[in-house]
Amino acid sequence: MTAIGAVDLQGAGGNWATVGRRSRGGRRVRRQREKRKGKSVGLRIGTLNVGTMTGKGRELADMMERRKVDILCVQETRWKSSKARSIGAGFKLFYYGMDSKRNGVGVVLKEEFVRNVLEVKRVSDRVMSLKLEIEGVMLNVVSGYAPQVGCELEEKERFWSELDEVMESIPMGERVVIGADLNGHVGEGNRGDEEVMGKFGVKERNLEGQMVVDFAKRMDMGVVNTYFQKREEHRVTYKSGGRRTQVDYILCRRGNLKEISECKVVVGESVARQHRMVVCRMTLMVCKTKRSKIEIEKKTKWWKLKKEECCEEFRQKLRQALGGQVVLPDDWETTAEVVRETGRKVLGVSSGSRKEDKETWWWNEEVQDSIQRKSCFRLLPVRGHHSGPIGPHNNLAQVLCRMPFLTQPSHFSRLGTGTAPSGWGLGIGWALNPGLLHAQTYTSPIPDAVPPPL
Repeated sequence: MTAIGAVDLQGAGGNWATVGRRSRGGRRVRRQREKRKGKSVGLRIGTLNVGTMTGKGRELADMMERRKVDILCVQETRWKSSKARSIGAGFKLFYYGMDSKRNGVGVVLKEEFVRNVLEVKRVSDRVMSLKLEIEGVMLNVVSGYAPQVGCELEEKERFWSELDEVMESIPMGERVVIGADLNGHVGEGNRGDEEVMGKFGVKERNLEGQMVVDFAKRMDMGVVNTYFQKREEHRVTYKSGGRRTQVDYILCRRGNLKEISECKVVVGESVARQHRMVVCRMTLMVCKTKRSKIEIEKKTKWWKLKKEECCEEFRQKLRQALGGQVVLPDDWETTAEVVRETGRKVLGVSSGSRKEDKETWWWNEEVQDSIQRKSCFRLLPVRGHHSGPIGPHNNLAQVLCRMPFLTQPSHFSRLGTGTAPSGWGLGIGWALNPGLLHAQTYTSPIPDAVPPPL
């Protein structure tokens, strides 16, 4: 709390003794809240009409690095091919174009997300998409470039049809972010269209802008630019001469709008002459996967029939359930159900919980490695400094096998003893030589009876 805030609190009737005091349990509550939320991944996603990619690769990479942009949709690349190439600073461009003089779209990824690409769809020189898996979350990034106002209506309808097909091919459970130059003005205000856009657009809506709104309604998406109140300078995406308007947009599913905390136009960059980059900050919430409980069937304890008293009680209860009949009824399904029900009542059922595997608690990587070493030294003789008889703990194969097993007191306690075996006081000095494979033993005690590391 600043000094001005403290004065305001005191003037409003607050208590000076409580100023600056942290509320009890506040940090613990926040930690628990963050734990429930799970892990989150922050992304900065943008869109920019570059005019042409020729000679701008390194400049674009420097701008993305400086502005901390992770994913950038680019339009009007004017590169004829369908490839992926590095543009410097660890950024990689996936692009598609059919003519070196017009159109072309692409997506630029930061180096750490290049390996997360699962699928690349190059639909046309106006629409392409990338599917990424980030911390288990599926994110689809779509780059689009709509025809200009003066183009034929047939070409415009073909573009929106291609964009519809891409959206329909994406499952509803996956995130979608569209960065596109849609060459339309959605306009200022949102009366009648509150579900798909905010009221912070620019100027009046035109026919192409109405197509953008209609597409958002069809696909249940929101025009992200229009939800954040900014100065007009930070809303204008196209500036040429005396014309200032908004034609570049970022769209996402309405259900994921809560994951976007900021969206604005970046001014002062010279990569593109007329267009400005639009950047949004998105936080992907990575929910913790809940372990599915394995339901184990509860079994009747039929093994109790081995006991005479349980067997006799079961016979009596079964006769009572069958009405005192000596001969079983013809309906076997009914009879079998009576037998099962009687068994459950008399003998009981298991809890259905899985038993802990107590036989392999010690079978870890260290033990497995020692077993492999034991197999290598099984036929190897032991050479020592003394001429006495070789005891059981002087056998190299046995020592190699037992060392990881008997390194902690807790392991001895699990064997029923609180101390190490009597023969473990011998120290073992290793002198393994590739030319002369042997082990030397000596009788000097080792502190705490802990064997040396292999």
